[in-house]
Amino acid sequence: MNSSARQRRLTAAALTALAVTVTASACSSGSGSTGTESAGSGTYTVWDPYPQFDKTSAWAKLLDRCGTKAGVKIKRTAFDTSDLGNKTLLAAQQGNSPDVLVVDNPVVSTLAEAGVLTTTDDNKLDTSKVDPNLLAAGQSRGKTYGTPIGANTLALYYNKKVLKQAGVDIASVKDWKSLTAALHKAKKAGKKGITFSAIGTEEGSFQFLPWFWGAGAELTELDSAQAVSALSLWKDWLKNGYAPDSVLNNTQTTSWQEFASGDYAFAENGTWQLANAEKAGLDYGVLPVPGTRGGSAAAPTGGEFVTIPAQKDTARYTTSQKLTACLTSTANLYDTDTTLSYVAPTGEVQDKQVAAKPELKPWVEAVKAAKGRTSDDLGTKYPKISEQLWKAVQSALSGAKSPKDALTSAQAAAE
Repeated sequence: MNSSARQRRLTAAALTALAVTVTASACSSGSGSTGTESAGSGTYTVWDPYPQFDKTSAWAKLLDRCGTKAGVKIKRTAFDTSDLGNKTLLAAQQGNSPDVLVVDNPVVSTLAEAGVLTTTDDNKLDTSKVDPNLLAAGQSRGKTYGTPIGANTLALYYNKKVLKQAGVDIASVKDWKSLTAALHKAKKAGKKGITFSAIGTEEGSFQFLPWFWGAGAELTELDSAQAVSALSLWKDWLKNGYAPDSVLNNTQTTSWQEFASGDYAFAENGTWQLANAEKAGLDYGVLPVPGTRGGSAAAPTGGEFVTIPAQKDTARYTTSQKLTACLTSTANLYDTDTTLSYVAPTGEVQDKQVAAKPELKPWVEAVKAAKGRTSDDLGTKYPKISEQLWKAVQSALSGAKSPKDALTSAQAAAE
């Protein structure tokens, strides 16, 4: 696609969709692609959402190594996740896109539909080893835009000491009925049941989705009987005192802090809390979120995609492809995903992770069952749907509306 056509597609609608999609999980001079240097040499720019990693970090050193291997220098700029998408849209409008962009996976379809990213057909990225359910988060209208660098998702942490005191055998927790029975026993033993985040933001939708999908609901029909059953489950937990009223305002961080107090039997949270779990000294285990009738529910995937933005000088794609292939090679994925507390996007690296750290096995199982929020070709429709979903959750849990009425209103607004 030529530059002027791309710029026509960078609409206010794309900016609005991006602003709603991006949540919390400096500006560069761009690629220099309009300069006179050869496409196979010189400086290539990389933008990423990892400001916590400075130039001495393993991530920054990996970028430099991949640049050296490709025969170019790397100019890296790190942004907060919430800024990166909008900065990328602005750079594309100005014809100043980075050569390689590492971006939160729900943003990929928005950037793709705005004409900012190249497809794997254009840039020749090999995604054949990537798990299809993870790759789907970077697909739109039958095209693939980049490759995942890793994934995180949600599961249930459980406190072994609390469950023992409550007389709960974790092997008995296989579906919603048995989970609710475990919460009842925990409360009866003087402990607390489960904590999660139901805040009125994308985090609230993110945490509700495993239960929504675990009921068999679809994001295109927010008011289905299955969706109502999922929201009724959460509502009943609050009504019966199995979950605290604080979930209405809990972020995933504050929800974790509640669990770390040692009083809760369960907490819904992500792989990113593993280090905190070790630090808290809890005797904990991890269980994939169960579906309503058993099995692992699909939880939403977090994590980033490595993408190649569109350039005027298409000859640059060859080197950008080399950089991306290096960053997502088997050896480098293992090191990077260990640093980021991610599950790798390929079976080969997942096996290596579990062999080195067996406690990652339930997380690998959860990731294998996970689903992209923009999958099912929702693309830029997802942000609007998600906003109505979290509003429905808030409305039902606060008592303003019944779960059925809240979701009926959400579906009407989403349409």
